[in-house]
Amino acid sequence: MSLTPDVLVDRRRLKRRLRLWQGVALVAILAFVAAAIIIPNSNIIARDSIARFDVSGVIVEDGDRDATLRAIAKADHIHALIVHIDSPGGTVVGGEDLFNTLREVARTKPVVAVMGTVATSAAYMTAVGSDRIFAREGTITGSIGVILQSANIVGLLDKLGIQPETIKSSPLKAVPSPLEPLTEEGRAATRDIVLDMYDFFVDLVAERRDMPREALLPLADGRIYTGRQAVANGLIDAIGDERSAVAWLVEARSVPAGLPVRTVTVERETGAFDDLFESITGKLLFSNALLLDGLISLWQPSGS
Repeated sequence: MSLTPDVLVDRRRLKRRLRLWQGVALVAILAFVAAAIIIPNSNIIARDSIARFDVSGVIVEDGDRDATLRAIAKADHIHALIVHIDSPGGTVVGGEDLFNTLREVARTKPVVAVMGTVATSAAYMTAVGSDRIFAREGTITGSIGVILQSANIVGLLDKLGIQPETIKSSPLKAVPSPLEPLTEEGRAATRDIVLDMYDFFVDLVAERRDMPREALLPLADGRIYTGRQAVANGLIDAIGDERSAVAWLVEARSVPAGLPVRTVTVERETGAFDDLFESITGKLLFSNALLLDGLISLWQPSGS
């Protein structure tokens, strides 16, 4: 039976649609296969590489960050980790948390820190969690120390005719507080806490940098150092950048030469409201500094 021209046109149209859907199905299959070779963090693709991870801003506890680093540790196709650090520091616990996580990664693959413009206080604590530390000559680092800040606004409240009332279970509860003068007993108790965390910081650096504690103490008085000074004092290993880090990994840790360095970012589980809130507030209304509740290891250059 012969086909009319209209029928032939319809059949050709149907064939074109069929090919189109076949193409869509093929793309979907390829996407599924690609997803199958991606480990839980979807930005870590299963191809031989060196991971690059950025640490910037104020360092605080971050479960999503730690989960990403642990995924890097488990990824067999990632042969090493380069941590770029550009941060003035943060909370003591934030630095401790990041240090410990980097040591977890270092149990499975080499970790190198590359310091940027600033890597001080808790950021330096982070850096010593790596197997080798590079910095630029002009990098600002060091500032080994701990600080707990408060203020006494009782005099201001008196001028405003405001009388704060505090009922607490014992004299040292909620000390220091801006709503009451700091007593000698409160000052001593607060200082003990700061010095205990300072000892923790010093001991950690002494162990990781293989330095006698007595030799480190004169360097750990809170002062900052340039990259050149830090090398001379043994606080870091060498002047260099990411290329220097890669060269060291190849020469000292037998990482295959020629591997690409791929940036791995932190994946965060946020809802629509969280995204909207972040987009509205950003860093304009709420500074990270407002989140620093506790002991701080943060370099704060003077504004004068």
